[in-house]
Amino acid sequence: MFQKQNKGTAYTTFNTIKLLRSGKPYFSTLLSMIEQAKYSIHLQVYIFDEDETGQQVADKLMEATKRGVNVYLMPDGYASKKLSAKFIQSLTDAGVNFSFFEPVLKSEHFYFGRRLHHKVTVVDGFYGLVAGLNISNRYNDMPDEPAWMDWGIYVEGQATQELYKICLEVWCKANKISNKPQHETIQEMVKDNCLVRVRRNDWVKRYNQISRSYVDMLRTSTSHVTIMSSYFIPGWFIRQRLARAARRGVKIRLILTGISDVKIAKGAECYIYRWFHKKNIDVYEYTAGVLHCKLSTQDGKFVTIGSYNVNNLSAYASVELNLDIANEAFAQSTDKQIDEIIEQHCILITPEIYKKRYNIIKTSMQFMSYLIVRMLINISTFYFKQQ
Repeated sequence: MFQKQNKGTAYTTFNTIKLLRSGKPYFSTLLSMIEQAKYSIHLQVYIFDEDETGQQVADKLMEATKRGVNVYLMPDGYASKKLSAKFIQSLTDAGVNFSFFEPVLKSEHFYFGRRLHHKVTVVDGFYGLVAGLNISNRYNDMPDEPAWMDWGIYVEGQATQELYKICLEVWCKANKISNKPQHETIQEMVKDNCLVRVRRNDWVKRYNQISRSYVDMLRTSTSHVTIMSSYFIPGWFIRQRLARAARRGVKIRLILTGISDVKIAKGAECYIYRWFHKKNIDVYEYTAGVLHCKLSTQDGKFVTIGSYNVNNLSAYASVELNLDIANEAFAQSTDKQIDEIIEQHCILITPEIYKKRYNIIKTSMQFMSYLIVRMLINISTFYFKQQ
């Protein structure tokens, strides 16, 4: 199902990393990175909203151009289409290089389902952020409105050099630039030893590395796997890997959102709960707000984090980016934070709770939601051609 993809699969050794929660921890880091930039900034994101958070980030980007920093901002052409002409003009007038990824109705191939879903920031080719967060108030801590639950990871070192190359590649291909811009980068050796590799999914461009990471994680797991995921509607191939791991005695925990921003997706997700129960897979729902995470851990040794949702839209349509971290200290620290979230903010959805919640009418509606979501994904991708 997922053909092996060798490009960019090697782990890099010398990296410093830090796990960041959504809200102030993430955005304070992002703004600090922009403030300290000397040579270049690449920010590529699915949603860039014209709200307080978006304006704050835009202001910092415009300030950076005044210092002579080369700034490249690329939001997705569909998800960020509400950005006003005035807002964009203010950026370009300040010297920000701005371009939408695949603007709706202006795309060369009109691959509507192929959206720039990754969320990555690279500063000076050395400092990086990879996340599931968009630039929007929803992901920030606002007055009387806590941030949606999500994760990002800050990285310095060799892995960021690969992120820098990817950002340049995406920018140049989207804008049909043959000669890549040449900017000075920070060339320092990080002393920390942490194995990190960059993983991409872009079916049209024959990248399926994140999908492979999930398959390998489930195939090689021996103790436990925890998946925190929004819009968790895995295809049959991944579901079978989940079932096989559970049969081997691997404890699998799914942490899903109890409050969803996409109701039909939540209905489709709930439809699969009974299947998970039959396979002895634990299902938790996060109740403190909207969960928008894309993070998974394995055996206290491995973590993957980024933009990839466990569904066929991420597997076969969207442009996605994750980081894989093979480091026991980091993985165990991440597991500890997840355990605290489960204890404080989650409920275990047992078969008994499911039966009490959902009568035959509601389960029928879930089934319809599942069929509709699958149909929409198929319609969005059936005409794609690999390049």
